[in-house]
Amino acid sequence: NFIPKIKDHILSRLLGLEYDGDERDFTDVERNDVRFINNLNGVFQPKRFQINYTTYDVRRDQDTLKPGNGSTVMMLSRESSTNAHPFWYARVLGAFCINVLHVGPNARNRSPQYMEVLWVRWFGVVPQYRWGFREGRLPKIGFVPDSPAAFGFLDPSLVIRACHLIPAFADHRTNDLLRHGPSAARLPGEVDDWASFYVNM
Repeated sequence: NFIPKIKDHILSRLLGLEYDGDERDFTDVERNDVRFINNLNGVFQPKRFQINYTTYDVRRDQDTLKPGNGSTVMMLSRESSTNAHPFWYARVLGAFCINVLHVGPNARNRSPQYMEVLWVRWFGVVPQYRWGFREGRLPKIGFVPDSPAAFGFLDPSLVIRACHLIPAFADHRTNDLLRHGPSAARLPGEVDDWASFYVNM
């Protein structure tokens, strides 16, 4: 479902829909209104990408990341509940630079448009785990179990910056989050995942 899902993501952005974490599902007719210029041959996959961010002392800095090499990013959470974690985290599996053309009755701009897209594997906050300065513990997250919600696409402009994760060694590794074996969602040579990670602050 890679092509339909990335078209859903691109369509949401082309239509100016606000990102809330849930990718909208469009019909095949609506997806056909999105054309990749030069088909998939025109899709460029950079080996590195950079994120500009503001440091805590209000200076400009930049993170350079390599997709598919354990690069993790953070963005503001779209959850509004009282106890919601303030950030979302994702492992970057790929980065794409795409020239698209939006045709059809709903098109807002019929000119070729350049878009950057990140393909990610989402993390979720470990339930019932308390963290913070009062508890003296770092935030704890783990990969979302294999499901349609475990993977997605992200607008790089929503990324705050890269973040450093520390495996929770006491929780060991597991096959419960993704089928055992090599995968594009894992580092080369890995066949399973750490059950959880601490977010270094």
